[in-house]
Amino acid sequence: MDLIQIDGSFGEGGGQILRTSLSLSIITGKPFEIINIRAGREKPGLRPQHLASVHSAARISSAYVEGAELGSLKLRFVPKEVESGEYEFDIGTAGATSLVLQTIFFPLALKGKSGSIITVRGGTHVPLSPPIEFLEEEWLLFMKRIGFRTDIELKRAGFYPKGGGEIICSIEPVKTIFPLEIKERGNLVKVFGISAVGGLSKGVAERGKERVLQILSGNNIPSIVEIRELSSYGRGAIVFLKAVFENTNVSYSALGEIGKRMEVVAEEACQKLLSFLKSDATVDENMSDQLILPLALARGKSSFRIPKVAPHVKTNAEVVKRFLDDVKIKLEGNEISVEGIG
Repeated sequence: MDLIQIDGSFGEGGGQILRTSLSLSIITGKPFEIINIRAGREKPGLRPQHLASVHSAARISSAYVEGAELGSLKLRFVPKEVESGEYEFDIGTAGATSLVLQTIFFPLALKGKSGSIITVRGGTHVPLSPPIEFLEEEWLLFMKRIGFRTDIELKRAGFYPKGGGEIICSIEPVKTIFPLEIKERGNLVKVFGISAVGGLSKGVAERGKERVLQILSGNNIPSIVEIRELSSYGRGAIVFLKAVFENTNVSYSALGEIGKRMEVVAEEACQKLLSFLKSDATVDENMSDQLILPLALARGKSSFRIPKVAPHVKTNAEVVKRFLDDVKIKLEGNEISVEGIG
């Protein structure tokens, strides 16, 4: 069998290599073998979150899989046809539900023959992973902007380390992905914020809101901050900020943790946003990572700027090139351009 060979330790060496490979393997029908999965990480190999991505990808495509075991450094994946439908996936830990969903989202949208409904249980607010607010307030807008038809609902929050959250996503099939060109972000219209808690008093969220308003008003930035009390399994908190510009949206967030005051959480989120505003970027770091794959499949040329081209962006681009021979992805300075294969 002619397998695409992927070294999971190259570049940034994280789980995104595996997730991108799974998505594109199903979309293109090309089987692959990956070795040295997360080899340089503290706990190398497949962790529960990564296994959940493998199992979900295998299930929607009736794939043949070897090596899908906890701690495995090697995986072989041979997909068949995508089957639309209603699916439920339980990570079993506080692993990020957002990352499992994104693994199967594009295959179901592009190869599915009818609509699908996906339920994923696990972590919705996890360090180093996109929180549910990112999916609802930013990712969803960009996906619809380039042609996808989808919606996401949070049923229950799952804060790290307990997890227990649940999200539901509806996905309709699409035939064409539109390119995305954002040359300038335009004027800042407003900042929309969320100060949310789960299993904690509303007063904690109010403190986060007040600190956000204090910092942003001190920088002459108009803002609205909403307080949310989330139904959750376990306790946690988040401050999420979305900056709305004339031509784009960006978002930044910070998670609470034991011993960290909500004011500090608010300050972290605000400083990330203020740092972005000092750049000429048109897309934030998290969203850029999520755009490379679909824009590589779009019909036409896309381009945007991010604050800094981080290693994981370069790594993701290289994985995409392994599966799509004719795609052209250029990283020059802080600008990313993608000529999709249509």
